[in-house]
Amino acid sequence: MLRVSLAKEKIVEGSLHQLLEESVDIAWVYLDRSGELGNSDAVGILVDIIGRMIRHGHRNRMFLANKAIAKYLESRGNVVAIRQHA
Repeated sequence: MLRVSLAKEKIVEGSLHQLLEESVDIAWVYLDRSGELGNSDAVGILVDIIGRMIRHGHRNRMFLANKAIAKYLESRGNVVAIRQHA
């Protein structure tokens, strides 16, 4: 029983690592193609953002990538607020 439990933990851990890698890759490609990669530490920032969301239970790659992109751009000051007071 313990052997099965450890095997499941390794599968989940590997899957989460793959989820992190794929989500960061999606965000990186978007930011690169849009010319927004101005920070040499962008990959570290994306890994931190996405890793935090994975630890909170998020598992959708596109959601993770999109939120990371938004937070990265926000941290660089490149986001225009959707709602602005007139």
